[in-house]
Amino acid sequence: MIDMDSKITRLIEQASVIVGALPYLQAYRDKTFLIKFGGSAMDDARLVKKLMRDIVLLEVLGFNPVIVHGGGKAISKAMAEAGLEARFINGLRVTSPEAISIVERTLSGTINPGLVQMFRDYGGKGVGIPGTEIFVGERIQEKDEQGNPVDIGEVGNVIGCLTDRITEALELQITPIVSPLAKELGTHKPLNVNADLAAAALAKELKPVKLIYISDVPGIMKDPADPSTLIKSVTRTEALDLIEDGTVSGGMIPKIHSAIDALNAGVRKVHFIDGRLPHTLLLEIFTPDGIGTEVIREQR
Repeated sequence: MIDMDSKITRLIEQASVIVGALPYLQAYRDKTFLIKFGGSAMDDARLVKKLMRDIVLLEVLGFNPVIVHGGGKAISKAMAEAGLEARFINGLRVTSPEAISIVERTLSGTINPGLVQMFRDYGGKGVGIPGTEIFVGERIQEKDEQGNPVDIGEVGNVIGCLTDRITEALELQITPIVSPLAKELGTHKPLNVNADLAAAALAKELKPVKLIYISDVPGIMKDPADPSTLIKSVTRTEALDLIEDGTVSGGMIPKIHSAIDALNAGVRKVHFIDGRLPHTLLLEIFTPDGIGTEVIREQR
């Protein structure tokens, strides 16, 4: 019997963890992962840096990550500093002509370059791409609680994606980092786009093996106030049933619908994970049970 000290034991345990990742490395090498993150998951700079480092690791391991980021709170702060009030209708930010310049400047001029620099600081090969060069949009026509049309300004849905810059970057093993803005069809003016919907629209074109939403909730829960009720896996039909019976509500509803749209278009799996946990992305990808909720096309 070999007598091993605690240091060697720890090293062996670390090596075992690496070996345990082998099946996932074999399955996903050269495959595309589309990662969307935003909300409170972006508020802690330390967590964002750790997430960027983990995505650099995926790049180094031969995966093809694509990032779509949000930035709602930073936009609200920039608008407040400019004397503009943040207003929302049906979860969408009312974006006046004055506000859209702030949205564009904050997303593509501040947040996006900052994320690219973080990525490069860890040795990654990231490139920032304004969403206006990727997403083609049309204005959203919203209604108020009484069903009357209401103008929410420069806000759009994605109706098409121009993916040449992304595919070119991936061919060079460079990670694209994309902001959620669209160019309006016809006018070419910028439109503010919900980042979840932008990520789903891009996933429908790229058809990644995984579309991963990183936010500030653990996943889909039977009781939103109790993380122990986390649902590990649901099919498309089961997810819609959870909306119908009220289990899923609020901001999770558009996330679920966007996930199902992506699955219907050929994405293999969609994951919802908690960005407040260290290494949450790696735990979801490289462990058999994962750490959040996966939405799949059919029951295994």
